[in-house]
Amino acid sequence: MSDPQATSSGPAAPGRRLILILALACGIGVANIYFPQAISPLIADGLGVSPGAAASAVTASQFGYALGIFLLVPLGDRIAHRRLVPALLGITGLGLVVAGSAPGLAVLVAASAVIGAATVVPQVIIPMAAGLVSEGRRGAVTGTLLSGLIGGILLARTFSGSLGEWLGWRAPYYVAAALMLGLAAVMAVALPATAPTSSERYPRLVTGSLRLLREEPALRRTCVYQAAVFAGFSAAWTSLALYVTGPAFGMGSSVVGLIALVGAGSMFSTPIAGRRVDRGGPDPVTLVCLLGTLAAAGILAFGTLHGIAGLVILTVGMLVLDVAVQSGQVANQGRIFALRPEARGRINTAYMTCAFLGGSAGSWLGVRAYGLLGWGGVAGLVAVLGALALVRHLRHMWRARRTGPDGANGTDGMARTDGMARTDGTDGTDGTSVGGSAAAASCGHGRQEAS
Repeated sequence: MSDPQATSSGPAAPGRRLILILALACGIGVANIYFPQAISPLIADGLGVSPGAAASAVTASQFGYALGIFLLVPLGDRIAHRRLVPALLGITGLGLVVAGSAPGLAVLVAASAVIGAATVVPQVIIPMAAGLVSEGRRGAVTGTLLSGLIGGILLARTFSGSLGEWLGWRAPYYVAAALMLGLAAVMAVALPATAPTSSERYPRLVTGSLRLLREEPALRRTCVYQAAVFAGFSAAWTSLALYVTGPAFGMGSSVVGLIALVGAGSMFSTPIAGRRVDRGGPDPVTLVCLLGTLAAAGILAFGTLHGIAGLVILTVGMLVLDVAVQSGQVANQGRIFALRPEARGRINTAYMTCAFLGGSAGSWLGVRAYGLLGWGGVAGLVAVLGALALVRHLRHMWRARRTGPDGANGTDGMARTDGMARTDGTDGTDGTSVGGSAAAASCGHGRQEAS
């Protein structure tokens, strides 16, 4: 299947400079969801409300982000990126100005919801970039963009906490607004001209993500992988703060921040994973990452030791988990972006929605596992969730090996194994033709979040 954005007649392939700009945009964009977490106590003091009430601004931004993924990311298939991306950045910047000027909590919460919804720019940029590069570069480019995304997440809390302590809680909002508005101007010039890949009406465009989940077995399988491992990831990080600041260690929240900072190592692993996907396909990388998730669970189980040894074990375990989950994200999106080039925005919507649902469930399960069984229960939960994804993946690989290669299958280099042929003459795994007298055509690998 030809890629409507990566053909010779389409826009020129992005150079290193543009990729770095896109990675920066991903990092700055995603930071808007995370930086309010560090200044929530300052917001409470500044507005004269309880800390719990102030935290509602954080919740509103996260809820808005989930809503934006479902309602706005599909527009990446319908509206030219040079128009859509700057518009979303501009709306986010204006929302940040309103939030920084909020006279009360109600205005701040409303503005936070708008900010969250409009700051889905990374989830628009990543599938766009997958359509601009050749098959042999998609994994590496996706890994680079994920590195920028991870950097934004890691630095967001440090940025807002330090600036908020120095200049007050409103300052981070104003600085972030200036960055977003400036970035909007840069992107309006830097983004290449891309043609929309769909002319469907908005209601059908939005519901297209659900249809793709029904029609694409490989997408469903990939969503299962990410939902399971991201659930374990969220369970571990949610419970880690309770564990480290609790009676077992009696440390402050700054120690949790230091452990999180070590997770920056995953910034360097994602480009490597991307190059591996480019060379050998996503399935071998997925296998390694799922095994890495189980290894991380095994290391974290020894975090029940107290003292410095326990903290070191927890830090190493969380680093391994970070690397496994983020590198697995590269492989997962490498698989799904090869399915239907004309619907990458909707495919990414389906994938990220499932990932966030898994993460939310994982946070809930993690807190309860910790309350009932302690830290050992959390490590066990990570192991069970990783094992479920691994069993599903091994089953797919075994069936694929048994049935043999499907001509020139470009999604993962294996045969279609889901037992369901699509009625439009394609195999449903990578969108390549399996009907008629022609052999199956090769389709490029591609990759998206974890926003």
